[in-house]
Amino acid sequence: MATVEGCACTHAGGGGSSLPAAATSVTSDLREKALASRGAAELVRSLTDEVGPRLAGSTGSKAAVEWAMRAFAERGFANVHTEPVTVPRWERGEENGAVVAPVQQLLHVTALGGSNGTASGGVEAEVIEVDSLEALGRLPPGAAAGKIVFYNIPMDRSRDGSGYGRAVPARGVGAARAAALGAVAAVIRSIGTDHNRLPHTGAMRRDEKGQSVPAAALSVPDADLLHRLIERHKSVRLRLTLGCRWLPDAQSANVVAEIPGAIRPEEIVLLGAHLDSWDLGTGAIDDGAGVGIVVSAAQLVGSLPRRPQRTIRVVLFANEENGLSGAQAYAKSHQADADKHVAALEADSGTGRAYGLRYLGEPQARERLAAIALALQPLGIEPLPADAHGGADLGPLRALGVPMIDVAQDVSTYFDYHHTANDTFDKIDPESLAQVSAAFALLAQGIADLDGDFGRVPEPKRQPERRGPQPMSF
Repeated sequence: MATVEGCACTHAGGGGSSLPAAATSVTSDLREKALASRGAAELVRSLTDEVGPRLAGSTGSKAAVEWAMRAFAERGFANVHTEPVTVPRWERGEENGAVVAPVQQLLHVTALGGSNGTASGGVEAEVIEVDSLEALGRLPPGAAAGKIVFYNIPMDRSRDGSGYGRAVPARGVGAARAAALGAVAAVIRSIGTDHNRLPHTGAMRRDEKGQSVPAAALSVPDADLLHRLIERHKSVRLRLTLGCRWLPDAQSANVVAEIPGAIRPEEIVLLGAHLDSWDLGTGAIDDGAGVGIVVSAAQLVGSLPRRPQRTIRVVLFANEENGLSGAQAYAKSHQADADKHVAALEADSGTGRAYGLRYLGEPQARERLAAIALALQPLGIEPLPADAHGGADLGPLRALGVPMIDVAQDVSTYFDYHHTANDTFDKIDPESLAQVSAAFALLAQGIADLDGDFGRVPEPKRQPERRGPQPMSF
């Protein structure tokens, strides 16, 4: 892609900038066209049926990049290209768990992403149960040594996903914390809101010293079973066998395409989603839905009689699930032109309807988004007071000051299927997906044609507020 020169962005805040009359006149038609479209759902169907699971570094990941290139070309996008990304490669292998004493019960388990494998015969030890990371830290010295730590932390169902943020730190750092206390393995209650006997995977992290132990998630019913057995018998032994392993890094790519701007093509409105998925399901809600939303939204804007003033760029990021390599690579390669990114939006919340809009940019420029947001009111979407987060793949751009806009979706049922074998196309709601696509299309078109911009994210807000272990991305 050619280097873009001469951004004419005005980063001064305030002012009563509004949408040009020509742009205002097309919003109603765009909204109705988007609501009637099933383009987003068809993209998800194609990705999940024709590619399926696409964990970073896998053959599915490579097939997904090729699929994305075709999908963009078939829909008339310009500047379709890949940008190289080196990604980690982790392989799941066998996974088995069982209570072996004082009763015998098979357990449905799945390795956490990035876990160590066990020795070929597995690991067997007494289980010690805790209900939080803090509770683990309060155990007497040596209490966890030689044992399997069981984090039993239920996740609350909520429209905004806040229950996930409270429960997921145990998945992220639980194994490392257990290793530091001498444990031989860790298991967690699946971070999910379902009661299916299907465990939820997800990424874990090592501590600064790189120490960890084999770690797996129990299905929610099996976590309840283990809890009852410990409550009744006090001493319970568990055997865990994981065949997962790390392989050499692999080459992958972010896939990028554009609707070129007619007047200010060097200024970018970025719509992002991640192309990878976990390996258990076919990645329909996470994040086939996001891919469908942003590609369909940009295509709808591109189909308007008049091209947008600014360029709308769609980025399908590599390796969101297992390391954010694509996000980091994009921010690094585009650091020099970060100030040309007028705003960034990410879709990574599944198929639920959108209900709110959050903003993070120069405070005095918030009113400019409010003018665009009027077009979203017929969709049932209202401005929310909280700052936008930006999503996992946009975090490195937020750190560079790029303004963030969140389309808040209802995720009440999202975590019934998230990171499980049940994340398949039948969970997609085409009507809801069209409503979210309409919101992204209206925002992209409105921002692309906006007089003025949103300035930059203030320095103190360029990193998310840290309060203990950070929630993982959806």
